[in-house]
Amino acid sequence: MRPAWLFTLSALLASSALAGPLTYDDALKLADQTAPSLRAQDADVRAAQSSAISAGRLPDPKASVEATDFPISGPLAGRPNLDNFSMVTLGVSQEVPSTAKRRSERAVAATVISETEAQRLLEQRRVHIAAGLAWIDLYYAERRLAALDEIEQALAPMRRSAPAQLASGAERPSQTVEPAQLTAALADRRAELVAAVEMARADLGRWIDGAQAAEPSGDPPSETIDPVALRANLDDLPELRVRAAAIDHADADADLAKAAKQPDWGVGVDYSHRDPRFGDYLSAKVTMSLPIFGSTRQDPLIAARLEDVDSAVAEQRQTRRDLAAALDSALADHVMHHERLDQARGALVPLAERRAHLEAASYAAGTASLTDVLSAALALAEAKVDLINREADVARDGARITLTYGSNPQ
Repeated sequence: MRPAWLFTLSALLASSALAGPLTYDDALKLADQTAPSLRAQDADVRAAQSSAISAGRLPDPKASVEATDFPISGPLAGRPNLDNFSMVTLGVSQEVPSTAKRRSERAVAATVISETEAQRLLEQRRVHIAAGLAWIDLYYAERRLAALDEIEQALAPMRRSAPAQLASGAERPSQTVEPAQLTAALADRRAELVAAVEMARADLGRWIDGAQAAEPSGDPPSETIDPVALRANLDDLPELRVRAAAIDHADADADLAKAAKQPDWGVGVDYSHRDPRFGDYLSAKVTMSLPIFGSTRQDPLIAARLEDVDSAVAEQRQTRRDLAAALDSALADHVMHHERLDQARGALVPLAERRAHLEAASYAAGTASLTDVLSAALALAEAKVDLINREADVARDGARITLTYGSNPQ
């Protein structure tokens, strides 16, 4: 794992370099470097690793100072140097938890690290999905706007010819307002598309510093999907890694609860100092806990932790079912969006183009009105924008499925 200062430097360099083109792959890489949620996950991993260092260690030893048998009454009151029993005791003791308990504590700490690493991988995948979809949304939002601008430029000469048609008597007076109505409708549509571009830029900026000034370049991600490979990769997904780590954590907690039935130990040494005439003492002791009330203390906790294990296993099974069902649903959507895209490419747009050409030819021959031509042109514009919408749906499906169910990011 790279140190925090390197991430900060990478983020600064990335944000300063985003005023130009930004490819889809670069967007994913920059999201890795600049997404704050990933820096938070990195901190969680480092915290878990640091905490694990102390797991299973012996507790700190204890030092003690004790004054005993100090006379406070009688003929020797306040004169401990004359009393055979008065002494000052210095002691050192060490608690020694059972080997099973210390081993279980280390296992629990290891599972916490595994959980935080799996959570980090899950968050990285979430960031990739969000950044990738934001890039795709911006890419196609700009394409929609460009397509509408192209149609507007093609319609401009026809709109300008409306007064001449009225003067020549070729159009009824009421029909001359229709070009203005078309202009207003196109202006409304353009305002929507401009807003969509700005919203897509803002969304991309949530994941990549400085992305508001970037321009999507290159091609969108490939539409190729391998359902067999994706289904085979289900068990390696971060969601299931998180669940597997939770099972390991629950198992380790259960082992720790079982270890409480084994006695803990303690050792201590005391040095007692008296008046030199009476001599000093040296004492040693060994203590042992007595877990003799297991039925009301340790056994209920062990049962609870074993229930936690069963719960974690059931949640893992449910998560896998949810993932498999979500993948099948996403693949079905992807097939449907492909079919709709093929329909637009093969029929809807060509038919709209043919209609526009025929109306233009009829208008030139004097058998169609300007209104007919403008109506056909508007329908063609909507068909082309709809085609881009369908292309965006397919691209979003491909990116979402690949990033959600594909191999884990490096």
